[in-house]
Amino acid sequence: MAGKTYIAVDFGGGSGRVIAGSLSPYGEIDMREIHRFANGPVENGGHLYWDFTRLCREMTEGLRKAALEFDNIVSIGIDTWGVDFGLVEGDSLSDVNPLCYRDTAWNGSIADAERIVGAHELYRRTGLQPIAINSLYRLMWMRRNDYSFDRKRLLFMPDLFNFYLCGKAVNEYTIASTSGLLDAATGQWDSDLMKQLDIPRSIFCPIVRPGEVIGTILPEIAEATGLHPDVRIIAVGSHDTASAVNAVTLDSRTAFLSSGTWSLLGIGLPGPVTTPEAAAAGYANEGGTDGILFLQNITGLWILQQLVEQWSLQNLTCDYPSLVEMAEKAVTDTIIDVDDPEFAAHGDMQRKILRYCADNGLKAPETRGETVRIVLQSLAARYRRGLDEMEAATGRQISRLHIIGGGSRNRLLNRLTEETTGRKVTAGPAEATAIGNLMTQARTI
Repeated sequence: MAGKTYIAVDFGGGSGRVIAGSLSPYGEIDMREIHRFANGPVENGGHLYWDFTRLCREMTEGLRKAALEFDNIVSIGIDTWGVDFGLVEGDSLSDVNPLCYRDTAWNGSIADAERIVGAHELYRRTGLQPIAINSLYRLMWMRRNDYSFDRKRLLFMPDLFNFYLCGKAVNEYTIASTSGLLDAATGQWDSDLMKQLDIPRSIFCPIVRPGEVIGTILPEIAEATGLHPDVRIIAVGSHDTASAVNAVTLDSRTAFLSSGTWSLLGIGLPGPVTTPEAAAAGYANEGGTDGILFLQNITGLWILQQLVEQWSLQNLTCDYPSLVEMAEKAVTDTIIDVDDPEFAAHGDMQRKILRYCADNGLKAPETRGETVRIVLQSLAARYRRGLDEMEAATGRQISRLHIIGGGSRNRLLNRLTEETTGRKVTAGPAEATAIGNLMTQARTI
């Protein structure tokens, strides 16, 4: 790669990647995957955690490989999924065990928060829907269960990795916006809300925006990886949705769908929409690299991913192209509610679908092809409802849907979405998150 080389480290709930990129003479991003590794929560003491120490080792290995291949690396940007965090005391990360959002221990905290503040007031101030995965509910649960916050700093997942690399404790704006504790209008911490909910303001760090330089890598990181000690850590859209949307240009009549484990369906706006209509439609206001992402958080390819994992353990053919081909030949009109809580947790997804069909008087799938088709056409039906609700909440007419992320490769899902929603579908890039991450770095240095 000619010129400056930028490194995007993209952590997902199922895997992570280290990607090198540079700008072509035509202003396009030239990318190469350097290192890929598996990710997933681990259980300990009845709770689900992320293995942060192992993820740091994998990232370091990817950076070492990159340094061997490129001698012109100038910066690193980190993006991850939202809401999860760790508490850090001093400079040590040895005891950090971030809880995973798929744990259900704090589900009851929503009712507690709404009794104290009120559901409408929470939405008006934070712009987020009352979803148990949001960080504020976990913090309330931790407070009730005697977790110590003394001398601690809260760092969201990308903030933790940035701290590991450069030793600077900050909270990046787009990831902080998934917490439920940020003022949607100002983009700053809502100290009054924290006081009402008995969450200590002292644990939160200064907010940095995408495009800010956080610091340079620590000497021990330079030694372990072979990177130049002047390599900078850049705040990108560290919530992976923000980076993914940053990779495409959207007009006022085009919505985006970031398609992966989760489906994020939305549009870009200059400011938040926190009307009762937006709340009733299930829309949230999250931070983007430029403005607000007005979006719905929909269960995405998670159900299919769980099916594939299950069938793989049964030694059944389960590569995605083969499954899509089976689904294309299948005929069924069954539609399930992909957002039903039944489908949110790990488990026997095939049995869950059969049980859902039995409970709701639907024709159950008899083959894997029918099962996959039901999942995909149910997603398409959910996207149609989301787009209709988006138009009602914003007054905009949406004529096109731009699908980005790994799910944009699923040709059957794209076709079903176009047919079901009645909107023109544009697909790609599949690597939108990495592209958006690298673009922020390239604009910065």
